[in-house]
Amino acid sequence: MHKTNLISQYFGKFASKEFPRPIQKLINASYVKLMKLDLKEFKSSKHYKSLNALFTRELEITREIDNSENIFISPSDSLITEAGKLNKDIALQIKGMEYSVEELLTYYCSSNFEKLEDGEFMNFYLSPKDYHRYHSPIDFKLKKLIHVPGKLYPVNLKYLNKEFELFVQNERVIIECEAEGKLFYMVFVGALNVGQMVFTFEPSVETNKNTSEIKVIEYENIEISKGDCMGYFKMGSTVVMLWEKDFVSLEELLNKDVRFGQKIANLK
Repeated sequence: MHKTNLISQYFGKFASKEFPRPIQKLINASYVKLMKLDLKEFKSSKHYKSLNALFTRELEITREIDNSENIFISPSDSLITEAGKLNKDIALQIKGMEYSVEELLTYYCSSNFEKLEDGEFMNFYLSPKDYHRYHSPIDFKLKKLIHVPGKLYPVNLKYLNKEFELFVQNERVIIECEAEGKLFYMVFVGALNVGQMVFTFEPSVETNKNTSEIKVIEYENIEISKGDCMGYFKMGSTVVMLWEKDFVSLEELLNKDVRFGQKIANLK
């Protein structure tokens, strides 16, 4: 097991522990102050029984989403660290740092690699201060889930700039989706500290465990609606979205903050 996984497991035990109420209130309040959390849409920090509960907090108000037809919305509150057109199957984790989509998605998606060539991609970085839940970006049919164990390097800008093929090295969960008869992928990338990802539609997925075995689950007749909560990170991390060629036209969002529910792309 890589040292990043061990660190994350130990921190995960601390984050999931429910301390006596006065101590927990202090831990939570300190985290809010340190990370400059904005809790206007959430319960106050004193209501959460563990640090993990604060990380994975639910919205307390209904977030307005763009329900216009033929658009994708942001699946999360994030910073867009890279976006654009794939060069055949090459994407950027950040400017100057390339990786292969084929390696990211593994050979379990090989039948669709040609469709993705020269398609579009967008990277969503969730910092520790962000809302950690992820939502469906459009009405879609769920086709496949692939869980790939791996390392848990940090995914902040510092590491994106120095660690080659970081997304390919890190543990990740890939979901294959179909919308309007076309293909897109969402790749949920684990990161240092806790390193766990939860999926509401597939409770059998357990991340940051002592395993090296890739798990593949195929689905029939599962449809997920735009805006539905699909799960959450138990710490900040990254979502990578990939679209097949001639499917979408991306909004100009590079280096901008986006919110779950905001338009990120139009269907062509």
